Amino acid sequence: RVSHCSRRPWLAFGYPMLSLLLASSPSFTARPLPPPRARCTPDVLMAAVFIDGEAGTTGLQVRGRLSTRDDIDLITLPEESRKDPAARAEAINKADAVILCLPDAAAIEAAALVAADNDRTVLIDASTAHRTNAEWAYGFPELSGAQRSKIAASKRIANPGCYATGFISLLGPLVGAGAVRREARLVTSAVSGYSGGGNPLIAVYEGAEHEPWGAYGFSLSHKHLPEMAAFSGLDRPPIFMPAVGDFAQGMVVSVPLHYDSDLEPAFAEGEGVGERLHAALAAHYADEHFVSVMSLGEEAWKEEGLLERGAFLRPDALNDSNHLQIFVYCNDAARTCVVAARLDNLGKGASGAAVQNLNIALGLDERTSLE
Repeated sequence: RVSHCSRRPWLAFGYPMLSLLLASSPSFTARPLPPPRARCTPDVLMAAVFIDGEAGTTGLQVRGRLSTRDDIDLITLPEESRKDPAARAEAINKADAVILCLPDAAAIEAAALVAADNDRTVLIDASTAHRTNAEWAYGFPELSGAQRSKIAASKRIANPGCYATGFISLLGPLVGAGAVRREARLVTSAVSGYSGGGNPLIAVYEGAEHEPWGAYGFSLSHKHLPEMAAFSGLDRPPIFMPAVGDFAQGMVVSVPLHYDSDLEPAFAEGEGVGERLHAALAAHYADEHFVSVMSLGEEAWKEEGLLERGAFLRPDALNDSNHLQIFVYCNDAARTCVVAARLDNLGKGASGAAVQNLNIALGLDERTSLE
């Protein structure tokens, strides 16, 4: 999928369906997009990438991660053409890969702009629109041993939601290991930085007056719930209680577990249940670069300096990274445990994950521009 310094012809002549679309647009001017930059040499592999929606929160972060790379040639539309279907269709079909940083409806429309005879362009959708669509690979490579291969083989990749990334990173391995029951009725809470609400919420929190913290999602139908159920291994989604705090980036997702109601009976027998939960997560992520399972319990975290003032788990410690940390703390005497995930809602929860999936889709080192 990586173009080896090729200057592809203007694709309106290569894709008949696209030609018709372009010709029908009153605002379209028959002018080819610029060829790849001259820095491309026979020894450098270049991939043409278009970010549809690059002016939004996620789009700006994706562009920032890609703009300095020598193996990526970014296709950019003039501001006045960013909402023109014909100009967008040309850019989408010219690209080796497209990252959609759009609202759901706009992402569906953008996916439809891929020409019928274009079997080359990879789409990575950062919206909610395609996450539970079986024709799209779910873009959490650490989900299972086979997930990276699915992403690498797919031309349609759905980037996970930020909250869902945290929840699935915790429950997927535990259900898969036979620790948590598929029919467990779970509750999860989360707090996110206000950047997760996009430009409108950023404007509120960076304005003069705003609340210090706010719970929301009172309909109990948050848009991340379908993927939480689909990829955690549970037979239904949890009750989800999200909140936004007065900080820009960062997130903690927490899931309490009761040994007697949520765990498989065989797993919950005997002593050391908390240690076995921790070990199941550690084994799943043992070879992963971006997901780390931290030491078990509060005392270890204090010794390792993981708690602010020896008491508080900050949500923003991983900002501007693609890393995710998992914390496990249990009370075997009370037969309870909490598993928690810390991540940057704009990093592993959005733009970082998109770039990681792009790297995998293009056959590149998935850590590129994520360190």
